[in-house]
Amino acid sequence: MRIKVERKPNRFYPDSTRTILRFFNYGDKRAKDLIKRVIDLDPGQISGFLNIVLTKFAIRHRNLTKILTNHFNNVKHLLPKGNEAKKLSNHEKLLIGAYFTLEYSMESAAFFNPSIVEAPDQFGLLQGQTRVILSFRAIGEGHISSIVFRMGVVDSEGNFEFMPSGDRIEEAAMIKHHTYNKKNFNKKLKEMHVSKELTSQVLKDLGPEFMYPDLKRAVDHTIENNTLSMEEQVDLREIMWLADSHYEIHFSLDTDISERVIFPVSDAERNGIEDARFVKFTDNGKTTYYATYTAYDGHEILPKLLVTQDFYSFKVRPMHGAGAQNKNLALFPRKINGQYAMLSRIDGINNYIAFSDNLTIWENLVMMQTPKYPWEFVQIGNCGSPLETEKGWLIITHGVGPLRTYCLGASLFDLNDPTRELGRLEEPLLVPRADEMEGYVPNVVYSCGAMICRDLVIIPYGMSDYGSSIVTVPLNELLSKIMNA
Repeated sequence: MRIKVERKPNRFYPDSTRTILRFFNYGDKRAKDLIKRVIDLDPGQISGFLNIVLTKFAIRHRNLTKILTNHFNNVKHLLPKGNEAKKLSNHEKLLIGAYFTLEYSMESAAFFNPSIVEAPDQFGLLQGQTRVILSFRAIGEGHISSIVFRMGVVDSEGNFEFMPSGDRIEEAAMIKHHTYNKKNFNKKLKEMHVSKELTSQVLKDLGPEFMYPDLKRAVDHTIENNTLSMEEQVDLREIMWLADSHYEIHFSLDTDISERVIFPVSDAERNGIEDARFVKFTDNGKTTYYATYTAYDGHEILPKLLVTQDFYSFKVRPMHGAGAQNKNLALFPRKINGQYAMLSRIDGINNYIAFSDNLTIWENLVMMQTPKYPWEFVQIGNCGSPLETEKGWLIITHGVGPLRTYCLGASLFDLNDPTRELGRLEEPLLVPRADEMEGYVPNVVYSCGAMICRDLVIIPYGMSDYGSSIVTVPLNELLSKIMNA
């Protein structure tokens, strides 16, 4: 019996018209020269140039003057002496802010690796309909990844209708960094065996309490004014890694979900936020949405946890421990035997599971699955959080085979002891079709999270690291095939 895998007509592709305004840092020396050139303009020139900017871009971006003001505030400490911010006109501040602003197309290169969850708001739907949120990994200039969203409705037949995308995309309206205690921060660096001399040099001018931007400026100052050994450069990365721990982001309530983009905030994320695996987590009747993702700084990865109840406000936390290494972390949607549970793939080849009393600390892994069939001989990993069924935990997997072809599979594990595999598909559930084989990384189908809706398994998937689509699979057919494999 062949499983009915239905590819839906919904397709999601890169869109270069969707842009956000971002702060652009030229470095202190160049920035100081640029600011002086603006200040030296006469008032008429300043008003004229500013009017051109506002006329051209106000129709493209919400709260343009607020963004320009924020970007001015990022560089006002570089103003020449005698030109303190309080002495500048509002037009001068806005024009300076405009010179430190760029328009960034965050979806221009790729739009892939989606996950799907049931939306918090199910109000106003027809019978048989379910509102869903899809997250995507969007890539723009410089191959920088961010998290973006789309909202849609799936009907009782498994057909989708997605809401039109908003055209005024925004980064978070507020970013709140964690406040660090200098004494405790110093103690932790000592535990991490970071050089005492270097720590003292970086922290010497910081107060008893400081925030991430304060430390970042201190580290940048240390880099600019010293010739550092390789060991000291590694220690500086360790200092920033420790600081890159907690922050919150909040979006304005007047934004559509398609207009909210979670862009790299911290130093460890500066090259991207990769492959968020969202899950609707329930504990004692309370629902929280979690997403595990990979922060990338261009050299190293750092697993992180995203937490939200409403998709307007998000908290970010680091993940630690032997189980929170490499990529492919995915939380179970509820506790098992009183503990959190998470899938992992620490060696890049096999599937593991870890249990913990703390969502951000993971140790004591158990290998639960190794490559078995030719299409997964290179490696096997999860494609998002497990799905709970009456028969067991259904895990959509990915396997890598010849020519580094990525296919999707499915496995079933015991509900009370998910280390015990009950069955696995011998053949792939989904393979790249002819029109899905070309992209930034060819021959790939890949998902970051599925969901069960009535009697269907809904699997959004990326196509060769370029675009995305959706397939549905009858749940009972899939379970029957796995258990009889």
